Amino acid sequence: MEYFIGALIGLILGAVAGFFVDRLIKGTAYQTREEILKQAERDAETIRKQQEITNKEELITRREALDKDMDRVRAELRDQEKRLDRRETLLEDQQQDITKKERLLESTQRKLADRTESVEAREKEVEKALRQQQDELFRISGLSQESATQVLLDRLNNQLRNETGAIILKHEQNLKQTCDKMAREVIGMSVQRYAASHTSETTVSSVDIPTDEMKGRIIGREGRNIRAFEKATGVDVIVDDTPGVVIVSAFDNVRREVAKLSLVKLIQDGRIHPTRIEEIVGETQKEMEAHILHLGKEAAQEAGVLGLHEKLIDLMGRLNFRVSYSQNVLRHSIEVSFLTGLLAEQLGLDGNLARRCGFLHDIGKAADHEMEGGHPAVGAEFLKRYGERPEVVHAALGHHDDIRVDYIYTVLVASADAISAARPGARRETLEKYVRRLEELESLACGFPGVEQAYAVQAGREIRIIVDSNQVNDREAARMCRDIAKAIEESLTYPGEIKVTVLRESRNVEYAK
Repeated sequence: MEYFIGALIGLILGAVAGFFVDRLIKGTAYQTREEILKQAERDAETIRKQQEITNKEELITRREALDKDMDRVRAELRDQEKRLDRRETLLEDQQQDITKKERLLESTQRKLADRTESVEAREKEVEKALRQQQDELFRISGLSQESATQVLLDRLNNQLRNETGAIILKHEQNLKQTCDKMAREVIGMSVQRYAASHTSETTVSSVDIPTDEMKGRIIGREGRNIRAFEKATGVDVIVDDTPGVVIVSAFDNVRREVAKLSLVKLIQDGRIHPTRIEEIVGETQKEMEAHILHLGKEAAQEAGVLGLHEKLIDLMGRLNFRVSYSQNVLRHSIEVSFLTGLLAEQLGLDGNLARRCGFLHDIGKAADHEMEGGHPAVGAEFLKRYGERPEVVHAALGHHDDIRVDYIYTVLVASADAISAARPGARRETLEKYVRRLEELESLACGFPGVEQAYAVQAGREIRIIVDSNQVNDREAARMCRDIAKAIEESLTYPGEIKVTVLRESRNVEYAK
């Protein structure tokens, strides 16, 4: 019980103590809150006052900046005003100068008008005086106006003729030096870079036989074998007393080659009779067609010309059995192809196209005996038919200067063709053609007025002309030299070039008595 009472008293005392402690704490809290609020009000007031001060300072700073901008703008406006004043003053001065110049111009125009009237009056007086002088001159000379004009024109014509001859002589010398140097460099370089061998061919082929007894078998009973052979091949077989040889002759080299190969096969086979001859000749002709195509392909590959039509390749192969002045036309075409390509490359042109033009320029010779027209026209027709380029067609058509040249490649092909034909040993011509060419050359030169004598020298590659010194002066001789060279180019056909030399001399002879 005592414990219970003691515990109760303790509880009561604890409750009382807790009450007082709580009141004490609450009182302290109320006092702290009021102090915090007052402090916050004081801080807010301080911040507000600082903000007002800051705003006033910023306002003052902005006002100062605005004042500075205003001052700068006012200064610029003052400068612009000064510049405008100066410009206005300058414009006024210019206006005054223009006014002065206008007045001066008006005065000058008046003076010019007065002077023009004076000059016109003087011109009329001069014209009147000239007419009077002309009438007086006509009266004194006894010539009419037309006669005097003709005399003056004749004198002017003679003077111009002399001056023209001098100018031609001067420019020809300069052009000759320059052109000869460049042409020698280009052509010499091209010829030096390509050198080809030449062989002369004839229209006969010889076939070796083992014994002379074989001649009788070739001829056959009453000549039936040789007649059948000649009929099948289209050639002439010559069996004479020459030991160990039978001659096959024909102008068509393809036929001659077929006949030669067929005869060799017959001699090797030993069975020579008309039926066997026809069989062998037929087989050989088929082999020859294949051989011709093979030759054309090899030649095109050697020349570096690709993409040719098969018909064109066949025609090029046939040129291997065609000769021109004893020069093999296929080898000639290959050489012209190389030379044309080299010339084009020296001049900065398309070398492949140039080689193609040179390779195909004489293709018409393979079929000119089958079609009408010369080989340039025939070749151009074939090339155009099988889709070759215009430059190639034109080169075949115009490489002999028969038409107007439209492409530079035609000139190059003509030059290469002349180089190939003019090589030593490349071509041969008959004595009759040689003599006739020299006679034509001399007769053409003798047809010019003032020419006394003309001599073709150096196998027709130069002609020397002697003129009458009383009829032709030095300047006219220079003009005549060029005219004769041009006439030779237009009238004659010749390989290479012909040098024209005009000789003029004055001889004074006196006798002492």
